[in-house]
Formats: sequence, C-alpha cells, structure tokens
Amino acid sequence: MKTVIFVRHGKSSWKYGVGDQDRPLQERGINDAYLVSSEFKSLAKDIDAAYSSPANRALHTCMIFLRTINLPLQELKISDQLYDFSGESVMSFVKNLDDDLNKVIIFGHNYALTNIVNQWGNRPIENVPTSALVQINFDVTNWQSINEGITEHLFIPKLLR
Repeated sequence: MKTVIFVRHGKSSWKYGVGDQDRPLQERGINDAYLVSSEFKSLAKDIDAAYSSPANRALHTCMIFLRTINLPLQELKISDQLYDFSGESVMSFVKNLDDDLNKVIIFGHNYALTNIVNQWGNRPIENVPTSALVQINFDVTNWQSINEGITEHLFIPKLLR
C-alpha cells in the first residue's frame, strides 16, 4: 500500500512587495495550519518522509505540521518540482519516489493539488482550500503504478472551526 497526504499551503499574504515564492502566511493561514495538523495528528502515524515546495508559504505550513505531528525535520526534503500549479510536475515527483517509502506527506499549491486529488482520488473535490489536507491510499507496491486510489481523509479548516 502507498499513501500520499497532500496539504495545500495556508492562506498567504499579498500585502508585502515580495515575489511569489517569498509570500508569507497570513495569521489565518498560520491558525488554520495548526487547526488541521492538530486534527490530523492522531492519524499521522508511520509517515516515512515529508516533501515541500520551496515557496515560503508552503515551507511555513510544512513546519507547523511537522512540529504538530512530531515528524522530525530530518524527514523533510524540499523540491522545486513541488512548486507547480498544474499538477504534472507533482505527479511525476510522486511516481518517482523511492519504493522503500510507503507513506509521504507533500506540501504544495493549487491548482496542482485539486487536479491531482481529482485524478487519483475517488472523491470529487471542487477545490482544495488553503491549509486543507487530503489523504489518498493506493493498493499498489510501487509508486510508478499509482493511478486510482481511495480518498481516505479530507480535512478542511472551515469545517473544523
């Protein structure tokens, strides 16, 4: 079994004159990341690795999650492939993961994550909102074979408040 947990970065701020990769989280984004990660904590067992886009907002969301679910920072790798908005690069990244890994968490962006969870999951999701988490399980033994999975968990901040 292979499992991917996708987390969209928290709500970011546009009020600073910085480039897209440097945009920080808003206070709501920070609070929502804590809310979702706290709800997910009891289910966050056996995660083999964490991967994040290099964008500030994704990395900050990732740090909040890793601290909350007690996943050591040495399990985190940053990949430019995850700074993707279509989903093609992220799907390629996942399909090329080491088969020794069984359960991973990935921090990224929309529209990539909405596209992926609708292609790979069995539950239609109109939009993966900021700080939302979607877990998809695949009944396969290698990442290259993933295609259709079961959407097991969906945590949306608005529904948790």
